[in-house]
Amino acid sequence: MTTIERDPVSLGSTKPAMSPSLIMQVPPDVSSKEMSYQEAIREALREEMLRDERVFLMGEDIAKHGGAFGVTRTLFDQFGPGRVLNTPISENTIVGAGTGAALVGMRPVIEIMFVDFSGLAMDQIYQEAAKLRFMTGGQCKIPWVLRMPQGGGSGKSTAAQHSQSLEVLFAHIPGLKVVLPSTPYDAKGLLKAAIRDDNPVIFLEHKFLYPFRGRVPEKEYVLPLSKCDIKREGKDVTIVASGLMVWYAMEAGNIVEKEGISVEVVDVRTISPLDEDTIGNSARKTGRVVLVAEPCRSYGPTGEWGMVAVEQAFDYLQAPIVRLTGRFTPIPFADSLEKGAWPETNDVVRAVRQVMK
Repeated sequence: MTTIERDPVSLGSTKPAMSPSLIMQVPPDVSSKEMSYQEAIREALREEMLRDERVFLMGEDIAKHGGAFGVTRTLFDQFGPGRVLNTPISENTIVGAGTGAALVGMRPVIEIMFVDFSGLAMDQIYQEAAKLRFMTGGQCKIPWVLRMPQGGGSGKSTAAQHSQSLEVLFAHIPGLKVVLPSTPYDAKGLLKAAIRDDNPVIFLEHKFLYPFRGRVPEKEYVLPLSKCDIKREGKDVTIVASGLMVWYAMEAGNIVEKEGISVEVVDVRTISPLDEDTIGNSARKTGRVVLVAEPCRSYGPTGEWGMVAVEQAFDYLQAPIVRLTGRFTPIPFADSLEKGAWPETNDVVRAVRQVMK
């Protein structure tokens, strides 16, 4: 595998198009409505709280304030303080209380303000919640969801302690499921599935995606927590991406299409368990693979995705796999430095052209 080198000074800041038409997931004949990524998460929470009285929310300032990004705003007015609970500023306590509630039959949805703060709760996450079902031979279930905003980009970062992408930390832990939706459609369907799952689910929300809009079905739907989604079908190059990077991949696909290059975009919307078959099938189909992820390259998700492509499609590959990742550095606050911290559309276009040579 090779890596595209990027110049943080000269790199163009190509923001992804926010038009819902960039990613169409709802068939035209299905009744749907347009909403933002943030609204889709809120609607999923509301519907599940109405469906199951065991579902409740807990976190810092999530009641009237609506949390750090306003996702739970209005839910306190509808469900009251018994089901939308403000907590002390103690992440370890919040997650531990959620695990205790899950053990006695409740289905808590826990919010930590930023994924960066999850380190304060790792003992409860990976020592307790992730292991209790295994250690009790299935006698205990831990049906909680841990919601955490992460990531940055396009001038939206909040510096080194609030802008990381840490999905690989959780994906490495047996017993946890890890979800990272890229669209309103995915956010709603995957969150509803996560709440109904009997295992602890890490539900990561990219901060920059909150205002992104898309079509969401009017009718009830739930998405599987074990499948990649092909956002765009193509025959020449496979781009495997997740989160915000999916939008850059889609935009790059539109650009190179004008050059006669057909791109397939595979969205790894469930980081763990990883849907290896979809990645492998797409790699065999196109013979060329570009991997795009926000976490840094070292021990990051692109290494795992690339190994899947090698194991399942080595004899079909027509070019070395190329991966684009965040830089191995703390996240800078200055816009001029942040521009080079993560891949953007121009980088993906260059990578596609490289594997097509």
